Amino acid sequence: MKRAIMLMFDSLNRHMLPPYDPQTWVQAPNFARLARRATRFEKFYAGSLPCIPARRELHTGRYNFLHRSWGPLEPFDESMPQILRDAGVHSHLVSDHPHYWEDGGATYHTRYTTWDFHRGQEGDPWKAVVQSGPRGAGGHERARVQDRINRTYMPTEAEHVQTRTVDAGLEFLEANHAADEWLLQLELFDPHEPFFTHQQYKDLYPADHDGSASPEAGTDWPEYRKVTEPADQLEHVRREYAALVSMCDRSLGRVLDAMDEYDLWEDTMLIVNTDHGFLLGEHGWWAKTVMPWFEELVHLPFFLWDPRSPGGSPPPTAVAQTIDIAPTLLRYFGLTPPESMQGKDLGLTSAVGEAGAVGEAGADGGAVRAADAGAGTLAEREGGLFGIHGGHVNVTDGRYVYMRSAATPSNAPLEQFTLMPTHMHERFPASELAAWEPAEPFAFTQGLRTMRMETPTRWMNPWPHGTLLFDVERDPQQREPLLDDEVELRMLDLLVRLMRENDAPASQFARLGLPAEGPVGTEHLMIGRDAERAAATAQPLPDLNGHPARADLDRPVAEMLAEPHTRDTLAAHAPGLAQTELLTVSPVTTLMDLAASGTLPAAALIAIADDLAALAPLR
Repeated sequence: MKRAIMLMFDSLNRHMLPPYDPQTWVQAPNFARLARRATRFEKFYAGSLPCIPARRELHTGRYNFLHRSWGPLEPFDESMPQILRDAGVHSHLVSDHPHYWEDGGATYHTRYTTWDFHRGQEGDPWKAVVQSGPRGAGGHERARVQDRINRTYMPTEAEHVQTRTVDAGLEFLEANHAADEWLLQLELFDPHEPFFTHQQYKDLYPADHDGSASPEAGTDWPEYRKVTEPADQLEHVRREYAALVSMCDRSLGRVLDAMDEYDLWEDTMLIVNTDHGFLLGEHGWWAKTVMPWFEELVHLPFFLWDPRSPGGSPPPTAVAQTIDIAPTLLRYFGLTPPESMQGKDLGLTSAVGEAGAVGEAGADGGAVRAADAGAGTLAEREGGLFGIHGGHVNVTDGRYVYMRSAATPSNAPLEQFTLMPTHMHERFPASELAAWEPAEPFAFTQGLRTMRMETPTRWMNPWPHGTLLFDVERDPQQREPLLDDEVELRMLDLLVRLMRENDAPASQFARLGLPAEGPVGTEHLMIGRDAERAAATAQPLPDLNGHPARADLDRPVAEMLAEPHTRDTLAAHAPGLAQTELLTVSPVTTLMDLAASGTLPAAALIAIADDLAALAPLR
């Protein structure tokens, strides 16, 4: 018999789990229990980020972020759960992840044989309570209002959406534990923000203060920006996250109990994984996406129980990634992954190739049961790419992490290549589609031409952060960026080779100031050029709450530019803000907003505040 369970969390921090840090303050005994049985991977990295791009990799076994942003599966994508389904392996998805049921994720769940969705996470438009007050609130505020409504329908732990989702997964195991050939993907949105738990988990982390601030003030739902809150509120949010991790740990324990009860360990693969981590004040940031992809975000926890190797093995030291999960599951069930999959089989035995020949395609072109002698091993991998569309393009060899920034402030050219023009919450607007052109097929598009269109830079741009290099063995917290031409050139060569292997578009090479063909050389090095700017952007924001000019920092920039004295002050310390043709931010954006996003360096913010305070008697 062959069965598999994948228990997937969202935003689970590796460095806060006992198997990875025995000194952690987070109470998660079931993760320790899991590690005593399963293999704990030491160098497991994310690939494409964040949530839905990671899930496209989970299905397709190849990188997503160089060609398009958040969006559905493409018509040419070969999906792991569908390949299983078509080969007679029952694939079942149980999830409370709300992004599957939005425009940008709507093609994923239908690839499974069966699926089961549970409502109520984040701002899921679930319970209908018509509110009085202003209409037309922005998407983020609307989600926060909806979240407050949803919580009122989950007054107990039994009614919490995480609990209901795990209940449904256990229901599948109860009904099917004696059956052969199935995959259960039990996918939990937690511990993704907001960090909603009931009191018994909060009690595990008592506060030194009353923690009375309301959820809408950000105590369990931090924004994606630099930390501007006082230390006690930061610690409160960390406790809220820890409480939710402890609840996730209990859910893991329930799955492990079912493995014991139904004696599944002998013939059932177990994968426990996540898509990315979450910053809780590290590097002076909250959350993810708008800052560089630090280790806390991309160096992930990953556990594998492979019944083909019940004795286990030492933690693999080669780099593994999300793209490896699909080929691992396909080969476990005796199927040959399609050529488009770039991942390696993570199975703890390399015996899959010992049985003989590579399988041939079936009559319908799908995979057939076969062992594949060409599977390859992790040891052969030199490194892995990771990133978000339009952000840094990053590479790691397991020791060094190289973060390549845009070559110019415009972060251009940046292009999308898709046949499914859909963003996270909406279809591409007509303005974005107006100038699309057909692109030549990529190696993985099955001969199909995609739509090619320019991508607006919007609010995410790696330029202010600069190109960065870290030795994560010596400096795992990435506090000391390296300036080493020899290492940069070596990592740059690895980056370019992996981009070319991924058939990255020419526009990505141009955006990063790299050659699409030919060798890289010292003329392509950027760390030294970017060092001063990178250091300025990385500086954490100071606490300016008692500053005489604090109120000015919360005024709209557009309003301040209309006043001669304040305009001159802004022009002196942030010249770009005074050039209205470059001001693409919202009319209500403040100086604090710009500083919190990393657009305005902390030193410039302080200088502006000091000058505004000195000008106060003249205004």
